[in-house]
Amino acid sequence: MNAEPGRTIVLWCPDWPIRAVCTDLGIDEGEPIALIDHGLVFACSAAARGYGVMRGLKLREAQLRCPHLVVHDYDVELDVRIFEPVVRQVEQAVPGVQVVRPGTLAMRARGPARYYGSEAAAASALLSTLVGLGVQGARVGIADGPFAAEQAARAARAPGAAHAAGDAEATVAAGGVAAGGVGGDGVEIIEPAASAAFIAPLPVGLVTDQRTTTLLNRLGVRTLGEFAALPEADVRRRFGAAGAFAHDRASGREQARVLARTPPPEFEAEQHFEPPLDRIDQLAFAFRVGAEAFIQRMRDVRLVCTGLRIEIDDERGGRSSRSWLHPRWFTPADVIDRVRWQLQGAGMADAGLASPIVRLRVIPERIDSTGNHEEGLWGGGPDERVHHGLTRVQSMLGHDAVVTASVGGGRMLADRQVLVPWGDRPPERTTDAPWPGSLPMLAPASVFRERRPVALLDAKGAEVAIDARGVISAAPERFAVGDIGRVGRVGATGGDIATGGAAGAVGAPRTDGFGARPVRAWAGPWPVVERWWDPAAAKRVHRFQIVDDDGCAWLLVRDGDGWWAEARYD
Repeated sequence: MNAEPGRTIVLWCPDWPIRAVCTDLGIDEGEPIALIDHGLVFACSAAARGYGVMRGLKLREAQLRCPHLVVHDYDVELDVRIFEPVVRQVEQAVPGVQVVRPGTLAMRARGPARYYGSEAAAASALLSTLVGLGVQGARVGIADGPFAAEQAARAARAPGAAHAAGDAEATVAAGGVAAGGVGGDGVEIIEPAASAAFIAPLPVGLVTDQRTTTLLNRLGVRTLGEFAALPEADVRRRFGAAGAFAHDRASGREQARVLARTPPPEFEAEQHFEPPLDRIDQLAFAFRVGAEAFIQRMRDVRLVCTGLRIEIDDERGGRSSRSWLHPRWFTPADVIDRVRWQLQGAGMADAGLASPIVRLRVIPERIDSTGNHEEGLWGGGPDERVHHGLTRVQSMLGHDAVVTASVGGGRMLADRQVLVPWGDRPPERTTDAPWPGSLPMLAPASVFRERRPVALLDAKGAEVAIDARGVISAAPERFAVGDIGRVGRVGATGGDIATGGAAGAVGAPRTDGFGARPVRAWAGPWPVVERWWDPAAAKRVHRFQIVDDDGCAWLLVRDGDGWWAEARYD
């Protein structure tokens, strides 16, 4: 059987996102697993579908249907990374591969059909390649055009299984495509010129967006065959270029062709150790040459690496995998440092490992042109000196020894202070998320790492209290701030005269008026309630703002332990 010019082969791996997560985490694919993206189910395993979980469900609805559902966040980068070895191996069997999405590949059928003798033989070779990689249950579809070929792959029966009723209906073509579709287990081949009849019973939503699909359904057009029967000129006038493109797909006149990717150069470095190494310093020394070659391969083509992943396998079958970023670009010494930090943890460089290391692999995840990292016209001396200084301190003291400040999300100001190790990616910006009870801009300039005890007094010298309805007992007249650095000797006799401390708690502010400052203005209180649905962990505090006689504004917090100074408006 000779292949026609428009013939396309599509290789489809069902549930690839689930397979990628299970491969990375080492969990069983037979468990009910769901991947969540923006609160909705993006993909789920066959076991989860057995409980009624499906794509597009809200997380709570999915957990209601399957209480023991295993939930993970969907990571598109993980999909691509785990699928890359599969793509490279398939390219060895059939060159000219286009990655439609992780788990789906498309390729022209003419070359493979001539090389292997037929389209069916080429499909069998592809399935054998994936079986050799440990990927079971893959399907192959061959038809006129990528769209029809992908639908054929999805209609192919699983190896060792008979066609389901729905699959049989999907593969029946007008004029008898049940007879026109041929192939074996995991393969569905649609005869030339029969693709339009094959896809005719499929829903029109496969080629149109949600809005157009709703409109077509209201007009009584529900299948691709009914959509293809509409006059082409009328479709173009009503739905524009996008509608005309969808109409061509539904009619089997797909203009899209396979765009084979250019295989990227291999920059990754891998080294096996025989015998296995059980000391961190030995491993770092043994990989020094590999790190230099890893960086030099990118330098030769004027590239730099700004992010990499290190995978380490030990003798017991365990794996350590972590991504590392760099504020500028990696040098061989930086790569060695990251290997050492990943193994070292809180130990020393000459410490032994729990299990000897048998394999080390370094994979570049972020590559950029050297032209984007050249110094400006006036140089970058000060920034470069700062970078080298921080990097050297980090190399001597460890990855977490040098940190930079970043702003995160939260209700309390202390929660918004996030310290990130030098070179790591800052946390995702969550400041725009709804945080009921959080302070609006502008935020205080000075946020205390540890809250300072405060005495807030009324005109009679009694401490200002807040009742259950959030109403203060009296207007504040004076306040005193304690010294947090001296708190700790609870029960000591005498007070802290310098800070107005009361007897019995060194560092606590006095409440007898000595050393207290007048309150010029005040505002509040504002309640902040966290985890109100959990009585055991519920937390309720009140915020309060005051201005002292020097014109300095303070942000106070009242909780069950008393008044505290959270921040100061300098």
